[in-house]
Amino acid sequence: MNTTPMYAPTTASVPSPGPLRTDQPAPTAVPTTGGRRRLLWHLGEMALAMIAGMVLLGPLWETAGRPLGLGGVLGRADVAALVMATNMTVGMTVWMRYRAHHWRGVVEMGAAMYVPFLLLLVPFWTGVLGGDALMLGGHLLMVPAMVLVAVRHRHETPAVIRRRPAVVALARRWPTGLAVLMTVDMWVDPFVLSPWTMLVLPGGYLLIGVVRRSLRGPGVLATQLVGLVVWVALTLVAVAAGGRTAAWLVAFGWLAHAGWDLAHHRTGRVVPRGYAEWCGVLDAALAAVMILAILSSGD
Repeated sequence: MNTTPMYAPTTASVPSPGPLRTDQPAPTAVPTTGGRRRLLWHLGEMALAMIAGMVLLGPLWETAGRPLGLGGVLGRADVAALVMATNMTVGMTVWMRYRAHHWRGVVEMGAAMYVPFLLLLVPFWTGVLGGDALMLGGHLLMVPAMVLVAVRHRHETPAVIRRRPAVVALARRWPTGLAVLMTVDMWVDPFVLSPWTMLVLPGGYLLIGVVRRSLRGPGVLATQLVGLVVWVALTLVAVAAGGRTAAWLVAFGWLAHAGWDLAHHRTGRVVPRGYAEWCGVLDAALAAVMILAILSSGD
């Protein structure tokens, strides 16, 4: 059995957040003995990357297919299954290459996404299986297929990856890219969020602050509580006002929170800077979408 590994040790193969050298290969890690815990960790990473691919890329298919008149085709169970497999494969490919896995392992893991659905397409086309059974069966077969690939390459050393400056820059701005991808479909059909969604804005900071125990500095907790009071008051005013006034208040509330995120990103307090960057871009994008929806409504 070929023991040339695919899975890199989680500490040595991942580039640090600091400056990356783009003209040298990634450092070679010393292989470690694979264990059940590390194998489960890798499978968990693959599952999260798979879900991220579905969540981020799914709306893009719908957005692109709508003007092309492909809504009906994309709604078919067999096409939807292959689209889902594609989304999962893209998500895992990006993550596996970031983690310095070899291309052969990436290809095999992609096959673990497609082959289960391909095997069930013939029974589906002949009427033996329904659409729900196709989806359920494909996902059930996918699990052992992923495990087999992971076990087959569980001792793999890191791949040599040369990172271009542009790729390094994009990798460092991944929170921005994630936020932009999450709002792509909303630009096609803009709408105004419910006023109650503004309660999430201060709640996220308080929850993360409690978990990270980062609310203990002088004035930190008081600042977060003031923010909570402000956005709760803004929410209640918007609910009471209703109509176009409420829409403008909601858009203003999300835009103001983008400024709140920027301040926290500069100080690095309460939440990680990556979260503040993601939240700030997301808040600003959603506010812009809502302003566009208000201006285009003509009410």
